[in-house]
Amino acid sequence: MKKTLVFGMTVGLGLVMGGGLQAGESAPGFVDLFNGKDLTGWVNVNTDPDTWSVKDGVLICTGQPIGVMRSEKQYENFVLHIEWMHMEAGGNSGVFLWSNAEPGDNRLPNGIEVQMLELDWVKLNTRDGKVPPIAYVHGEVFGVGGVEIVPDTPRGKRSKSIENRCKGKGEWNTYDVVAVDGVVKLAVNGKFVNGIRGSSQKKGYLCLESEGKEIHFRNIRLMELPPGVTTPEQIAPVLE
Repeated sequence: MKKTLVFGMTVGLGLVMGGGLQAGESAPGFVDLFNGKDLTGWVNVNTDPDTWSVKDGVLICTGQPIGVMRSEKQYENFVLHIEWMHMEAGGNSGVFLWSNAEPGDNRLPNGIEVQMLELDWVKLNTRDGKVPPIAYVHGEVFGVGGVEIVPDTPRGKRSKSIENRCKGKGEWNTYDVVAVDGVVKLAVNGKFVNGIRGSSQKKGYLCLESEGKEIHFRNIRLMELPPGVTTPEQIAPVLE
């Protein structure tokens, strides 16, 4: 992650939180959610044993079958840094925030999905002569599984990026996600371009999505922030 982006996030959040640390307090910092060696810290929810693997410091997802892997613990307010790269044209994946990590009818959980699509997805999914909007692949953010949100830049019930910044297959993309008190802001490759607010679920698991084609992940880091005022109805159930 670029130092300028981390510094800007930290300073801005510090001002929002009241401008300064108390005696004996330490500043929040990033921790690695993926150690680059194995799947420690992650739980396979409904994919095959060989869907997820690690090689040369990279987390590899085959894309088969459709499903997710979740974090061991729940998170409420945080900054997430994640890098991803599709290996095939039209690849489909995403990261779920504040998720219940329980498979639904389509094998995917609820939560806030931050979309990760390869650029050719729109061309490969033309229906009735209509090509989906290119903005769809550049980090759409939306509620799934009954989670309600208010989009910053509406495309129906979803929020689309205001600038197209994703790179195609074989190239690494960087997402920086600020998730605070039901508000999500997404930076794609170094610039904030999308967001939502008013999420009906504000605490839950992180999930990585397997959805059809191979995708790689690396440098998954998270900085936890102070909790907010969250009611039981806004928290995903805790899983054993």
